[in-house]
Amino acid sequence: MARLTPPAIVILGAGALETARRIQMLYAGCQVHALQGRVEADVSYTELRTHLCDLYARGTPIIALCAAGIVIRCVAPLLSNKGVEPPVLAVAEDGSAVVPLLGGLAGVNVMAREIAAALNVSPAITTSGELRFGTCVLNPPEGYALADIAQGKRFVSDLLAGESTRIEGEAPWLDDAQLPRSESARLAIRVTPRAWDGRDDELVIHPRSVVAAVTVPGAGAGVGAHSNTDTDLGTNSGADSQTASGARIAALVHEALGAHGLAPLSLAALLVPSEHMANPALVDAAASLNVPLRFAQAGPEDGEPPSNLLHAALRVPYQTLHDDADAGVALALAALAIDPDTIGRTRGRLTVIGLGPGSADLMVPAARTALNEATDILGYETYVKMAGPLRADQRVHGTDNREEMQRARHAFELASTGRSVVMVSSGDPGVFAMAAAVLEALEEGASTNADWRSVQLAIVPGVSAAMATAAQAGAPLGHDFCMLSLSDNLKPWTIIEKRLRHAAEADLVMAFYNPISRARPWQLDKALDIVREYRAAATKVVLGRDIGRPGSTLRTITLGELRSSDVDMRTMVIVGSSTTRAFANGVDGGEWVYTPRWYE
Repeated sequence: MARLTPPAIVILGAGALETARRIQMLYAGCQVHALQGRVEADVSYTELRTHLCDLYARGTPIIALCAAGIVIRCVAPLLSNKGVEPPVLAVAEDGSAVVPLLGGLAGVNVMAREIAAALNVSPAITTSGELRFGTCVLNPPEGYALADIAQGKRFVSDLLAGESTRIEGEAPWLDDAQLPRSESARLAIRVTPRAWDGRDDELVIHPRSVVAAVTVPGAGAGVGAHSNTDTDLGTNSGADSQTASGARIAALVHEALGAHGLAPLSLAALLVPSEHMANPALVDAAASLNVPLRFAQAGPEDGEPPSNLLHAALRVPYQTLHDDADAGVALALAALAIDPDTIGRTRGRLTVIGLGPGSADLMVPAARTALNEATDILGYETYVKMAGPLRADQRVHGTDNREEMQRARHAFELASTGRSVVMVSSGDPGVFAMAAAVLEALEEGASTNADWRSVQLAIVPGVSAAMATAAQAGAPLGHDFCMLSLSDNLKPWTIIEKRLRHAAEADLVMAFYNPISRARPWQLDKALDIVREYRAAATKVVLGRDIGRPGSTLRTITLGELRSSDVDMRTMVIVGSSTTRAFANGVDGGEWVYTPRWYE
């Protein structure tokens, strides 16, 4: 079983937190999800049914510390295909019971045994095959794939009815299973890369022991007689052409597999030249084949393409079954399943994320996913700590807040070696944060660092400080607005003054970042002097300090009342326009502040 996604441990109250933390130690990257307002955990949610259904729909393994009936009723409307459901378990709050509910083909019973062992209890496994044979025959380990689930069910039914079986091929995970065995049995468990011929007296399991090497035009032989340019492969064309080119590459691999009687499920990886890491057609082809995409740089001593890629990348003994230089496809067959991570290298990734204002429930899911998948995490030390919890195997590179460009270059150096790197910002990474620094580093360095250009770069948005503060106050940014940094570290104060004057004259709502510091104690007062030339003293001003973090405060005052002593570096200042208004919210004398969408 391959658990690509860390499980979510879902709890309802504080009584389950201790057990949840014990289970969390078993699975790298997993987090504790708690009902908002009841207990502080890693992730908060507001409604259990919606949250469980969302996790289930995304294929996330679920460990719910509550009654089994609650979980069943929540996810029941989504149950349809047993072959694709993730593991779902119910665990007693005190850890006294572990009940696997769903995901028998995704390893739920394996998880049940792991969790039960950690809690020192017996798992409540009810699967007939597992109880009888001590293993789930239909759930081979990572690196192996069942040929046909429907035939597998019939096969296990025959075993449960009293038939015996023999094993053909290498299946060490079944050595200790209590299977009824006989060398003369009618039924056979066959472990082979060869395609299943449809016989109903055998259970076929395919080891992922085949690697397909594909050369790309411009780096050796052409990919098919009808595809002999990079444009044909989709490098310079639109999405439809990219998809079609990927389909053509996948079709060539399928043809090669079919010519040798090999099952597509026996394919472990698609291997291509390193100089074509950014070719989207190859990404499409790997996705179509449902295998990882790996890269290698062949030397002259490795022979002619595409078999030279196999020689350069494979670290296990293999035989070349297929080597068609005209079609650009070669196949290698190993004796056992191949770990894709041992083949060549992967394409490095650099993901720039925003944590939001600080609260875990205001971090977008894509940012948490990037953190979970990262090998390396870079950022200002304070923000890196906010990104936790992190796994022990993740490398953390915390730096001072003034080292943005060095940090960005370091990120590309790491990612260009094939690592999965996350650059952490607070708020939104594109708002006075690291996204711009990363792109600047790439533009400056790509000409002298060719490997940087092959890095898969993504920027994940976050909830900015201005947006978080505005949401707390109501909707002061409800009409046209601008964001201005009052720091002159990277731009002259004369430019700041000019922009302040134009924004104030244009009657824009203004959100001030970096409003004041020990090194710049005078600049906020100067900015306010400019704004007051154009705005009435009664103009509404929102001050949000540490919004989204413990100890946050929110105040609404007027421009006439505002003094620099009301503000520090951790305060977001939102100055309303001439139309911004407020009214009592009925809670502790507070107000709702908003800027109407219309304009007089």
